[in-house]
Amino acid sequence: MKRLFLGAIALMLAVSVTSCRDTKKAEDAAEDAVEEVKDAAEEAKDAAEEAVEDAKDAANEAVEDAKEAVDSVKAAAGEAVDGAVDAAKEAAGDAVDAATNAVKEGADKAADALKKQ
Repeated sequence: MKRLFLGAIALMLAVSVTSCRDTKKAEDAAEDAVEEVKDAAEEAKDAAEEAVEDAKDAANEAVEDAKEAVDSVKAAAGEAVDGAVDAAKEAAGDAVDAATNAVKEGADKAADALKKQ
């Protein structure tokens, strides 16, 4: 009986030691998994921050491009207004010249008609 009792205790001791090793391995695996999760979370955070910075940069570039486009439109509009003013001045000058010529021709014809009478 003594041998049976000692054999059972030895068996229980062996199982206990083996069980402790398995527990230690499981704890190590859990700690490794926690570390991997922490690393992945840190990488995701860094990637999100970088994406936000990239989005800010893209928005700033879009604003600058829009400002440049507005400036170009303003310049083109200014040139168009200047061109229209110049064309209007030229057309008014041409109209004055045409009216002057018509008056002169009318006066010349009237003078010729008076001379013929």
